[in-house]
Amino acid sequence: MIDAPALARLLLLGIRLSVQPAFDAAWGGADGLYASRLGPVRGAGLNPIADLAAAGVPLAFGSDAPVTPLDPWAAVRAAVHHHAVDQRISARAAFRAATRGGWRAAGLDHTGAGELRIGAPAHLAVWQADHLVVQAAHTRTSTWSTDARAGTPLLPELGPDSPAPTCLRTVRSGVVLFDTFG
Repeated sequence: MIDAPALARLLLLGIRLSVQPAFDAAWGGADGLYASRLGPVRGAGLNPIADLAAAGVPLAFGSDAPVTPLDPWAAVRAAVHHHAVDQRISARAAFRAATRGGWRAAGLDHTGAGELRIGAPAHLAVWQADHLVVQAAHTRTSTWSTDARAGTPLLPELGPDSPAPTCLRTVRSGVVLFDTFG
């Protein structure tokens, strides 16, 4: 429950937040647990992900497992499909919060961790997805070109009925930890 004065304090103090978008997916909305326990007004004010991102608060997505499942793609999907339309963020912003965001929250963004680039630590996961697309939070507020010629990286389609991507390999510091390639 972050109101405007609390958001201003977060920015003033340089606070980084670990947030759990799956909470909104599980309990948000007018008929959700938040509304029934806190009332509709207070319940609707929870998880203001877009407000935080738009204000520049560094976000890292987590799961708070076992309260919600340890499922990073579900967290990304929950942020893209937030129950409050004005709190939805793009798949690209959600993906960054789920990947690079943790390194940034830990104060390690200067190391290159969380990025795929020459000289960065080799921490990565290889995923297989049925469809890759560009997804904006709102078509009216897209902040980058969805034209393929723009070179915007594609991400797995995260529609409510889209299958989740499948992890094929994980690598930490250049060491393969999980591998389906044989």
